[in-house]
Amino acid sequence: MYHTYLTLIVPIALAFVSTFITIRFLMPLMMGSGITATDYNKKNRPALPSGLGNALSFGFAIGILAYIFGASFNLYSSTISSNMLFAAVVSLMLIALVGFLDDIHVRKVAMKTTGMMDTRVGLKQWQKPLLTLMGAVPLIAINAGVSIVNVPLVGHVAFGLLYPLIIIPLAVIFSANSFNLLGGFNGISTASGIMVALGFLLYSVIYGTTTGALLSGVMLACLVAFAFFDGYPAKIIPGDSYTYAVGAGFVITMILGNMESFGVIVFMPWIIEFLLHLKGKFDVTDLGKLQKNGTFAAPYGKRIFSWTHIIMNIRPMKEWEVTAYMTGITVCFVIIGFGLKAFGLL
Repeated sequence: MYHTYLTLIVPIALAFVSTFITIRFLMPLMMGSGITATDYNKKNRPALPSGLGNALSFGFAIGILAYIFGASFNLYSSTISSNMLFAAVVSLMLIALVGFLDDIHVRKVAMKTTGMMDTRVGLKQWQKPLLTLMGAVPLIAINAGVSIVNVPLVGHVAFGLLYPLIIIPLAVIFSANSFNLLGGFNGISTASGIMVALGFLLYSVIYGTTTGALLSGVMLACLVAFAFFDGYPAKIIPGDSYTYAVGAGFVITMILGNMESFGVIVFMPWIIEFLLHLKGKFDVTDLGKLQKNGTFAAPYGKRIFSWTHIIMNIRPMKEWEVTAYMTGITVCFVIIGFGLKAFGLL
């Protein structure tokens, strides 16, 4: 088992290096092509390169393919199906492509989108779930995952054909789109995503799912690479191609790593975020009102439509503080997941 985990070091390292280099390569290209996003949390509202989710999907692909290469050339013995890993790569790339279509839909003149003026229009609300459905096709094709799932507080439930044909598509659509809802502050999606990926990696190592360890380890490496550019003050706005891909990557890891029950608990912040946005009919923003002293106040007063609104209602905060609070909330749910597993409830 330890030998198996040691074979993950090279794919994880290559995923980090590939993602980091690709971000550096794409930044000037996106800027020169006009694929940018406005950082509304800064007084001068700079335009930063966006649409960089392709760097994450590329780094993820390199990491996974490196592992497949080693197994194919008998450098080590692998217990992971290559078909499963190829499906994961194709699924993530398809989702990132959908997000990229959202990122490049910009106009020269600002118009009102999600409660604010912006040049980036993006896809229509009905188009997003329909197009992200493509990401589920590779997983359906290989009949991914195990149809018997341990549902928290219920027990083992056999879903049969409902699992690959209904549950997987809905999970992919929901995960990709809900993770995209919480990303208005520098580093907030990356920092919280790192905590989720780290939680998945620790769970996989402790409970012996090599597939989960590989997928979560590679995803963690890609996210850490993004942290160098997305951390406060951000040099990039990763874009929907990034948040869609990360959300999809997490649900792929849950399914192929056989940790759906743990994953649902860890992903709970975004489930709650979805419900809060639903209350606002998705015509709301998670951004705050920038104050003269550089802090942010909740945009809708005591009305809550996002985790960030809850945080900013505690007191006006600096941008990095909002990100830190959200990261802490994510860590709490990871701990809850491990606690439920320890008590046999997952």
